[in-house]
Amino acid sequence: MSTQTPDRPDLVERLDRLLPQTQCGQCGFAGCRPYAEAMARGEAGIDHCPPGGDAGALALARLLGVPALPYDRGRGLQSPPQVALIVEADCIGCTKCIQACPVDAIVGANKLMHTVLPTLCTGCELCVPACPVDCIVMEAASGA
Repeated sequence: MSTQTPDRPDLVERLDRLLPQTQCGQCGFAGCRPYAEAMARGEAGIDHCPPGGDAGALALARLLGVPALPYDRGRGLQSPPQVALIVEADCIGCTKCIQACPVDAIVGANKLMHTVLPTLCTGCELCVPACPVDCIVMEAASGA
């Protein structure tokens, strides 16, 4: 009796491991884990993740045993790995980027400049529109 039900935690774990962990929300969920949970319940398709691209959608399809689909380009375009960089001379210390970052990769204090910890940054770009002075730029991740 080893049939796998769609809501088993091990399936969620396996789906989550296939996702890029950008936590960007382009899939329509609050992050990679909620998207994995929705797929495991059969409530989301395998084509919702632009950062994972076509290869990610194919891997998800194989795991779930469903037909492969290209990722939905209407949700965004796949790009090479990137990280945020704060132009510190322009930062006003408003903390809006800190609040927007889903992985706590930005550090700083109110009214002081902030900085991004590149080893934690997933390149989700959620901090960019949050910045009122446009001092955040995206650059290629080292090794990309």
